[in-house]
Amino acid sequence: MKPVQTLKISISGVRGVVGDSLTPDLLVRFAQSFGTYVGRNTVVIGRDTRTSGEMVKHAVLSGLISSGCKVVDLDIAPVPTVQFMVRYLRAAGGIAITASHNPVQWNALKFIRGDGCFLNHYQARELIDIYHQGEYCTVGGRDMCEPKRNTRATRLHGDAILAKIGKLPAQGKKPVVVVDSVNGAGSVMAKPFLTRLGCKVITINSTPDGIFPRPPEPLPQNLTALCDAVRRHDADIGFAQDADADRLAVVSEKGLPIGEDFTLALAVDYVLSQEKGAVVVNLSTSHVIDHIVKRHKCKLLKSKIGEINVTELMMQENAIIGGEGNGGVIYPAVNMGRDSFTGMALILHHLVSSKKTVSQLVGAMPRYVMHKAAVPCPQDLVVEVMDTLAQDFSGSNVDRTDGLKIQTGKGWALMRPSNTEPILRVITEAETADEAEKINNGFRSRVEQIINSAGAH
Repeated sequence: MKPVQTLKISISGVRGVVGDSLTPDLLVRFAQSFGTYVGRNTVVIGRDTRTSGEMVKHAVLSGLISSGCKVVDLDIAPVPTVQFMVRYLRAAGGIAITASHNPVQWNALKFIRGDGCFLNHYQARELIDIYHQGEYCTVGGRDMCEPKRNTRATRLHGDAILAKIGKLPAQGKKPVVVVDSVNGAGSVMAKPFLTRLGCKVITINSTPDGIFPRPPEPLPQNLTALCDAVRRHDADIGFAQDADADRLAVVSEKGLPIGEDFTLALAVDYVLSQEKGAVVVNLSTSHVIDHIVKRHKCKLLKSKIGEINVTELMMQENAIIGGEGNGGVIYPAVNMGRDSFTGMALILHHLVSSKKTVSQLVGAMPRYVMHKAAVPCPQDLVVEVMDTLAQDFSGSNVDRTDGLKIQTGKGWALMRPSNTEPILRVITEAETADEAEKINNGFRSRVEQIINSAGAH
């Protein structure tokens, strides 16, 4: 059995298993690196509810304060709230303490720049270089500032959403909403926010104690308690968040998960019904978005995979909405990052204004099925495999923005090398599960054939 890698340092930040690879010493040094990177300026920090969060926060405080930073501590706060407050306070940056959908024994630091976005590839490399060089900015005791606690962050974040999207129109009975916050950071904001929006709110798993009653990733198989609650309360909709509340999954009024791709689809459909503009998603997002954007006669652009790649292309194109097919809704009028609360507001407005159920809205959209697999591929053969496949399908059907994406007659295939292991990930989508699997098998066979052929030379 190969050993589990318990420390991961990448452009997404640093994450590890607490008490194993993620030590107080390492956390202090990464916080000092970030303090050195942003200079002696204001840094916002917030954490999810993991039981290790308090320890991690104090290590981060030590590193930032010793570097001369002025720290604003939000304590437990959703990641989109931390991103919002960086912009609201005009801070130099922020650190979100969360391992997102990873199991409870993990924790992580995610680094946010002054515009509320995560660091891009080049900025993250610069930060990691500072960490490895170990030459951190330090100040004397008289130049150290005590952290300031901010208890209004989630209220201010909610205010911004309501200001941009509005409260639900008061007509008839309020929509009944069930929210599963997995006892994560969303627990501190979901009920008050949705109540102010104009809903009758029922919460499950809403104790912010970091004891996750289900795996934190809001995949359909993890949402049985939410589905049951929606049916039991005869609710109009169910929402599920992950531990840091940036991703959102939806359960229909029938108590059935609709799939994370339809979270973004519903939000995009509503926004484009209100105003026209460009939409940005990543290359692995379902083509249901292509259908919606085309129907609204708007422009769709596709970025490399990774939230920062989506947000930077959105800024470049002045897009009005975008996101990722994993339940990540990005609405720049509020936040330049995935924000489950903004997603809830947009989808609830869509329900109320259309006078339709979730099932009816989703039923009017084309249904696609994805199939994901991986094939072993030595790193030194990746370029040859990609080039050969591109030649196989030469013409307008080939997109090399990120790996290789190929349109087929009945769907599409995306092949990307893993950054961490010698495999090629193969994602395919088609109108049926059988067709998506068939396309996937075909591409995996061709990749293996190319690899074997290269090895024979």
